[in-house]
Amino acid sequence: MRILVVEDEEPLAEAIARGLRREGMAVDVALNGEDGHEKASITRYDVVLLDRDLPGMSGDELCREIVTSGELTRVLMLTASGTVSDRVAGLSLGADDYLSKPFAFPELVARVRALGRRATPAAPPLLTAADVELDPARRTVRRAGLPVELTRKEFGVLEVLLSAKGAVVSSEELLERVWDENADPFTTTVRVTVMTLRKKLGEPGIIETVVGSGYRIGEGAAVQPVPK
Repeated sequence: MRILVVEDEEPLAEAIARGLRREGMAVDVALNGEDGHEKASITRYDVVLLDRDLPGMSGDELCREIVTSGELTRVLMLTASGTVSDRVAGLSLGADDYLSKPFAFPELVARVRALGRRATPAAPPLLTAADVELDPARRTVRRAGLPVELTRKEFGVLEVLLSAKGAVVSSEELLERVWDENADPFTTTVRVTVMTLRKKLGEPGIIETVVGSGYRIGEGAAVQPVPK
């Protein structure tokens, strides 16, 4: 899940970003409305955490821009103004949710995950290919019934590939969906992560390299929902 935090209080913005990254999310940070608008115009985010009280371009104005863009990006307003009228005003701008400061971080994570599910097409409870099974909710992976321990990035790559249902996913798209803006697009980060992921999943391999295009789950390993 790709998240943008737009918050002018830098310590708070970085604290939110660190916490969400620990939850396995790719997070970018903007410290003012103009920077947030530029980032949101370039990258498709699943969720934008947006402070209303921003210098320069206000959070309200940025919210309107995001909503009218037609993207599936969801907006969670963060503000110290917690009255009913303030919440109504924020939601009337097109925001999907509203959270007053100070807030409990577990609640923030729960709301971000809920909005993230609304920002993407519905996924089956489990994603599978051959005998590999990934549970997005529990963030677990099993092969032939045995648990496979993956890093957050390896898990993210596998989830994106499984969700693509056999379509080719480019290295650039994996970098955008699993990492954040600090990732160097000219590094071998994606290739190395895919290599270690393949080793951990074992044989027979299910991830194919499509030369010049990217990666995909092999045609013989169809992805299908598995009822819990």
